[in-house]
Amino acid sequence: MIAIIDYNTGNIRSVINALARMGATDCMLTADADVIRRASHVLLPGVGEAGTAMNELRSRRLDTLIPTLTQPVLGICIGTQLMCLSSEEGDTTCMGIFPTRIVRFNDDAIKVPHMGWNTITQLRSPLFAGTDEESYVYYVHSYYPELCGCTIARTEYGVPFSGALMRDNFFGTQFHPEKSGPVGEQILRNFLAL
Repeated sequence: MIAIIDYNTGNIRSVINALARMGATDCMLTADADVIRRASHVLLPGVGEAGTAMNELRSRRLDTLIPTLTQPVLGICIGTQLMCLSSEEGDTTCMGIFPTRIVRFNDDAIKVPHMGWNTITQLRSPLFAGTDEESYVYYVHSYYPELCGCTIARTEYGVPFSGALMRDNFFGTQFHPEKSGPVGEQILRNFLAL
């Protein structure tokens, strides 16, 4: 069973729909710690503001549960950001799974939010099996994870940043695989095969 963590953020339906298109129908939207612990895979999707989203995790005591999970865990967009050390958005302390900060795009020469298709390069993880260098994925964000030793895919938009991160059983994509067509579907399939 795939647990999709429910913490009152948007974009849950598109993740569920993407999994259903792949035939992965054994998934449950839940904030129940016991259900999450028993799941084969865990997804932490979301769209929203870091401070509010982190408060939602704290109110459900999921901020202490998630870092202890031992099965494959995938953060998507704000879910990935919450797995980092901190975010400039709302001056938020996050879960600290990935050793990097979330910072705001501040280049006046680029449009913020970064919205639309962009490439991922320097791919290095089983998450990207069968994915070509410079494949296009879909982004919607104003804040990004800085590059670090856990960076497994890189994107450039004014500055280079972590398009994806990995540490042990934890994975995160700043882009939305559920909105990234066949490339995103392959990435989700690879995650579910871990």
